[in-house]
Amino acid sequence: MKMDENDIVDHETGVSGVVKSDKSHSTPKFRGEVEEHKHQLQRLKEKDPEFYKFLEDHDKELLEFEDEEPSEDTDVDEVELEPFLPTESTQKSGKVLTTVMIDSWCKNISENGSVGAIRSIMRAYHTACHYGDDNKNESSRKFSVMTSSVFNKIMVFVLNKIDGIFRTFLKLPETGGKKETIIELMTTKAWKDHGYLVKSYLGNTLHVLQQMTDTEMISFTLQRLRSSAVFLAAFPSLLRRYIKVSLHFWGTGKGALPVVSFLLMRDCCIRLGSDCIDPCLKGIYKAYVVNCQFVTPSKLQHIEFLGSCIIELYGVDLPSAYQHAFVFIRQLGMILRDAITVQTKDAYRKVYEWKYLNCLQLWTRVVCTYKEDPDFRLLAYPLTQIICGAAQLVPTARYFPLRLKCTRMLNQIAVSTGTFIPIGSLLADMLEFKELKKSATGGVGKAVNFRSTLKVSKQTLRTRAFQEECVFSVIEQIGEHLEQWSYSVFFYELAFVPLTRLRSFCKTTTIERFRREAKQLVQQVEANVEFTNKMRTTIAFSPNDQAEIASFLEVEKKAKLSPLSLYMENLHLRARQRKASMDESSVLVGEKVSRFTKEIPDIEGEDAEHGNAVFSSNWLPGSDAKKSLKSKKHTKKRKLEDQEPVMDEDVVTELELSSDEDERSSSPVLEGHFGSPTVAQKSRQKTSKDTKKMKRAKRPPKNKNKRASLK
Repeated sequence: MKMDENDIVDHETGVSGVVKSDKSHSTPKFRGEVEEHKHQLQRLKEKDPEFYKFLEDHDKELLEFEDEEPSEDTDVDEVELEPFLPTESTQKSGKVLTTVMIDSWCKNISENGSVGAIRSIMRAYHTACHYGDDNKNESSRKFSVMTSSVFNKIMVFVLNKIDGIFRTFLKLPETGGKKETIIELMTTKAWKDHGYLVKSYLGNTLHVLQQMTDTEMISFTLQRLRSSAVFLAAFPSLLRRYIKVSLHFWGTGKGALPVVSFLLMRDCCIRLGSDCIDPCLKGIYKAYVVNCQFVTPSKLQHIEFLGSCIIELYGVDLPSAYQHAFVFIRQLGMILRDAITVQTKDAYRKVYEWKYLNCLQLWTRVVCTYKEDPDFRLLAYPLTQIICGAAQLVPTARYFPLRLKCTRMLNQIAVSTGTFIPIGSLLADMLEFKELKKSATGGVGKAVNFRSTLKVSKQTLRTRAFQEECVFSVIEQIGEHLEQWSYSVFFYELAFVPLTRLRSFCKTTTIERFRREAKQLVQQVEANVEFTNKMRTTIAFSPNDQAEIASFLEVEKKAKLSPLSLYMENLHLRARQRKASMDESSVLVGEKVSRFTKEIPDIEGEDAEHGNAVFSSNWLPGSDAKKSLKSKKHTKKRKLEDQEPVMDEDVVTELELSSDEDERSSSPVLEGHFGSPTVAQKSRQKTSKDTKKMKRAKRPPKNKNKRASLK
């Protein structure tokens, strides 16, 4: 049937949006079409009853169409029209989707649970997700033309409501579910009738996720997919592809996107079990390695967030996590073994890089978090050996920050597992570097942030700031190591070697401030030795009595009454102040970091409102979207250029300009950027111009005949 260019009619649902220029002219035409369609269906029933029965079972709405003509009382202003009208070319490729049709389907689904309306909305959803694709088979599509408003309506309704609709048809609980439930469901008639709709929804959503560029749209889509994650148990190929997409967004996303991506992966692991856990544990570690190759002060927080996600995911299934952790820690050990045996620059570089150190830090956090698990507790020993080997691989002062990172990891393992690791000797060796025994010859120098540095230059070694940071950090870590055992009955024996090395450093160093710091720590350790030895004289148990040893000075330990604990509180306070001053000096520009905070929008409670806000732009997937995004960027750029600059507190309003800078300050480009010059600046500019005129007046006149006289 050829549509009049003023008519937009959906013959599948009987909903019509009509703009009539002549009502009497359209009525007989409409009745004739209805009668003809009835005769065609009757002939089909007589010639092919089996096909007619198939239509009754699967597409009943096609047979039970409305035969009433549109009401003549319909007001044109009440019908929402699209900003375009269908032409013959668009009719050939498919039916025009309008907001009237979408609203009608949504109403039928919400009120009547119409299966036909669900099929229609899912076909429209397929069109929305594949809009703009380069598909040669466009003529086979049911719908093909839409606007951004229609696209937004389809996406918001399907993402918010379709999971509940599927669960109603399949007779599942409103939320949750396990893999076993879906496996049992796949043998029922309900799944055979409606399972293809679930697959269509998951497949189309995956496709549109790969086309989206807006972070909020992707976050909202992934958040809504979390409720349908259990259905992926029926489609292993889709599950693998969703894991890849989630890992990509987790590693590269900004704002709340990494958090939502991680939560989707975690839900899949919890609900689908072994089918999802192994690929996720392996994939998330690989994604972490890719994203931690380079470290800057602004990226440190994001790397810590990625590590927290891995720790959380590994806690879902500790036996499986142990298998993966064992393999990955073994790989780190093999890299270190190759560096020790081969002893080449390339082999050393594989160990002394951010990727390797960040992986060691990650497994240190994992082992410390799950120290109560007997399997993970066993990993503490090989991990400690690897860290000690990495710290001693290249014993030079230029790798001082790297070595401090390793000793800090060893301190964390010792504190969390309650095991003794001889860190004191490793730290005391660092105090014997010849660069720390001489006075600084390179001046004061800039403060070095050891958290974002692995290696320093030769010029930095000779600066006072670097030497102070090295000595203070070593003394702080020796104090932390000894504080852990400051209430032990064996403290005198454990502190003997570090105490002896510290006394030796006090005698050999020529820098008074370093001697003073080391001497204070020596005095506190000696006081702590007297504190523990005094209590040792009153005990009556043997060294083999583990229960009595564990309860030794238990009351004092809870109250932190030892001399070394009181001294370490001051050291920690000074270290926090030093770290804060370094963080303030680091400029963090435009870095968006994801965190586990309450910044994630509560999408569950405000689905419709949040969805409308997210899908309110004129975005459409495909090539047209890229053009619109480019035009938006250019428009936004022009607006920013037209706006007057806003003066911040950090912007200097008056600048002391030298005579060479006066001419540049009066240029129109700089005036437009910094604002018009102040009265003081104008007066200075005028004074400088007058001075230049006076200088030019005092110059002797040029001798025009000088060159001729020389000849």
